[in-house]
Amino acid sequence: MDSFSPHPPSTVFFDLETTGLDPSCDIVQLAAVSGGHTLNLFMVPRRPMQPGASRITGFSVRRQRLFLHHRPVLTSSLREALVSFITFLRMLGRPVLAGHNIRRFDCRVLARALDEFSLRSDFQKEVSGFVDTLPLARQLLGDSGLQSFKQENLVKTLLGVSYAAHDALEDVQALQNLYWALKPTANQIRQHIFTLDSLATAAVNPVKASGQSGLCERFSKTLDIVREERAGERLDG
Repeated sequence: MDSFSPHPPSTVFFDLETTGLDPSCDIVQLAAVSGGHTLNLFMVPRRPMQPGASRITGFSVRRQRLFLHHRPVLTSSLREALVSFITFLRMLGRPVLAGHNIRRFDCRVLARALDEFSLRSDFQKEVSGFVDTLPLARQLLGDSGLQSFKQENLVKTLLGVSYAAHDALEDVQALQNLYWALKPTANQIRQHIFTLDSLATAAVNPVKASGQSGLCERFSKTLDIVREERAGERLDG
């Protein structure tokens, strides 16, 4: 990872909807939001939609067309969608990518797709790292008595609203509002930052994952600058 810019990184909240939860699942929807900037892309999967995933998300495929709640949607190829995502990130100046439970699932699916089209290097040039809001929320709300840290439950409990969960765009918009409400500090964010490469390293040798501390320190210094210049404001995008 390159050293961080002296300017505060923005935060992009992203989410994937997929054909299922197995390691070989395909991406069906990719959505991202940063402030008022949004990206929402659909893809016809190459693998069948698993019945459970179709029931939860509302996606189905018939005659090589993608439907959402029985209505056809405009689709891109997976490669086109990934290139569009990279372009979106480039516009925002090497943001941090945040999502709920992304470390265990979304990032691994995304990394596999990027590798398939040899786009990982291009992608990594445009991001400063990832933050998983699931462990972050557990840390911030550990004494709250909450029984579930699912995003939908957190949004309802903390923000008092319900939304169309399992629609990637609705998910990221809700997560952005949740993140703003949580207002994590620079140090709290630093504890949860990771990269795609660190995921691969951790899978091979969990001990080596600790070698990421230099990245975390640089990220923390950047956020400290933000705190000093914008007292009381939180990082986002």
